Amino acid sequence: MSQKTNNVPLLRFGNFKDSWNQQKLNDFAVINPDSNKLPEQFIYIDLECVNSGELLFENTVFRSDAPSRAQRLLEIGDVLFQMVRPYQKNNYYFNKIGDYVASTGYAQIRTDQDSKYLYQYIHFQKFVDRVIERCTGTSYPAINSTDLSNIPISFPSLPEQQKIASFLTTVDEKLQALKKKKTLLEQYKKGVMQKIFSQEIRFRDDNGNEFPEWEEKTLGEMGETYNGLTGKTKEDFGIGKPYIQYKQIFDNSKIDISRFDYVNIGIDEKQNKVLFGDVFFTVSSETPDEIGTASVLLDSLDELYLNSFCFGFRPNSLKEMSPYFSRYLFRNELFRNSIIKLAQGSTRYNMSKIQLMKLTIKLPQFNEQTKIANFLSSIDEKINHCQTQIEKTEMWKKGLLQRMFC
Repeated sequence: MSQKTNNVPLLRFGNFKDSWNQQKLNDFAVINPDSNKLPEQFIYIDLECVNSGELLFENTVFRSDAPSRAQRLLEIGDVLFQMVRPYQKNNYYFNKIGDYVASTGYAQIRTDQDSKYLYQYIHFQKFVDRVIERCTGTSYPAINSTDLSNIPISFPSLPEQQKIASFLTTVDEKLQALKKKKTLLEQYKKGVMQKIFSQEIRFRDDNGNEFPEWEEKTLGEMGETYNGLTGKTKEDFGIGKPYIQYKQIFDNSKIDISRFDYVNIGIDEKQNKVLFGDVFFTVSSETPDEIGTASVLLDSLDELYLNSFCFGFRPNSLKEMSPYFSRYLFRNELFRNSIIKLAQGSTRYNMSKIQLMKLTIKLPQFNEQTKIANFLSSIDEKINHCQTQIEKTEMWKKGLLQRMFC
């Protein structure tokens, strides 16, 4: 039985005036409906298959080999709600033809109202907050289907549900298009970097002439290393001078200067300061593939330090190794493959900077470095522009959900 409320959203389409109703979710929809016998072969959807409403890949399995969590045969229009936090990341609106079975990590929700409206509503912050209030557990907080079924939802007439769902689905489609564009740009950048650093692609100077052949040198010939902060305790952090954090190095080939943390440095204390053009390497990681990740400082700051879990590399000359080029040099696949071979360990991997300095690199002449850096940074600008559009659209949609639902 629906409960009539005086609730109306802040933002709605002009031809709708009635107040919204409110029901518990299990009065509005069926949670985990009885399923027919599973077919002999089907596509299995678990939480890892979905990200941001998109089915990333499809795994076909036989019933005899399927995991025990493969239990829920899907119908078009079913809404899959992730039972384990975070509750918004892996939700999925099912709209495919064929035999698909969902993991019991999802609540399978089926309604005779507008299912796309329901899919949008489960991302409404008020609904998410109500889920969080009812979740239990510490390592993997989760909600059970009974508690989920008792959460109230507000809804308008079916025509208004359809109007809201259609509009918000269009926003989702715009988001998916932006994300696909970003992914394609990233794939293009990766491919073109492979060709540039294998010299399959070569640039020419402004007169159309070929640049000289690349020179092979060891890193030790190109510069010297220095350590990060030493002798610090947790009481030293939080105030004082800025320092580069591990994540700043790991996350981007260029140090994001908006993300510094702070450390107390005494007046007479001897610590290594970092400079424009320095390259920073991580020396420890959980997997060998992540060892020796590099980032470059492309901003000039008066006083800046480096965390103790990394080390710095200072080129002898920024006219010999352009910092705008080195941000790509040390992240290209050929160099990364060489670094990964240096990883040592079993549960956590470490790298010797002495061994790193013995690695050889092929270095183009400075003007060709500049051409390469300018070309790759132009791709980065497109990628960053896409990311900015994605973030703005996500924020806009979040605001829409707050104002279009109640």
